[in-house]
Amino acid sequence: MKRRDFIYKGIGAGVLTSVGFHSELLGSVLPGKTFGLASPYDMVAIRGGEAEVMFEKAIASLGGMKAFVKPNQTVVVKPNIGWDSVPEKAADTNPKLVARIVEHCLRAGAKEVYVFDNTCDNWQKCYANSGIEKAVKDAGGKIVTGKSESMYQEVELKNAKILKTTKVHELIMSCDVFINVPVLKHHHSTTVTAAMKNMMGVVWDRGYWHRNDLPQCIADFPTFRKPDLNILDAYKVMKKNGPRGVSVEDTITLKAQLISTDIVAIDAAAIKLFGAEPSSIAYMGKAVELGLGTMDLDSLNINRLTI
Repeated sequence: MKRRDFIYKGIGAGVLTSVGFHSELLGSVLPGKTFGLASPYDMVAIRGGEAEVMFEKAIASLGGMKAFVKPNQTVVVKPNIGWDSVPEKAADTNPKLVARIVEHCLRAGAKEVYVFDNTCDNWQKCYANSGIEKAVKDAGGKIVTGKSESMYQEVELKNAKILKTTKVHELIMSCDVFINVPVLKHHHSTTVTAAMKNMMGVVWDRGYWHRNDLPQCIADFPTFRKPDLNILDAYKVMKKNGPRGVSVEDTITLKAQLISTDIVAIDAAAIKLFGAEPSSIAYMGKAVELGLGTMDLDSLNINRLTI
């Protein structure tokens, strides 16, 4: 199978096209491989299962979480918890996926696993109603607030073009491993929100990004620190009225997931999954210009899995 066949024709026509999606998704399963800690893959694209089950299979093909988390390390898991919304509306990351990631980090020997977001709505309601707070605590992780300015430190982004300074949450400054877990959905300002835009939840003044060339700021921030691993949740995708959404009618169940260390590549794949071209999203070209990754999916070795 050619790499460009990352997308497969699978879901019934008309379901997605009427809302700006197209009816193409992930490619079919690759031939069997011998997996080890030195994974040959640049990305894993998986479809067809529950969020936590897809993660189990996908992370195994990258050598397991032990390939990313070492004993006694501190881990930050950063989902999207920005909205006071229930999981069925897909405004926030799937709580079952977040819980399973926390569990795998702890099994790999992590000393602490912290989960936080600088939310848009009231943080207590976001954490509770998204289901993420309970899921994280049940999995053995620690929930931390993102709503105290005292927890943020001023940093300089030497290679940025617009976002020259910003205040970053202290956990991002101090953690050994940073895992980014965005949910794929529509956004009225950028068309799509995925891995790079999820970084807005680790800074104090997210409003600055909106006031000062949002696409460039989205591309600028990873010049400070890129996540060590990106796990994109596309189990349910909000196809319109993002980023908050209005009802479950705004969503479609895709049962898909992407994993990559390349934050640009995973956004390119996510944008394809959403039904757009990566080159049409303003922050993508800017991120490539900054040397943050590639949006040339044909150049990548992608492990395509189906459950």
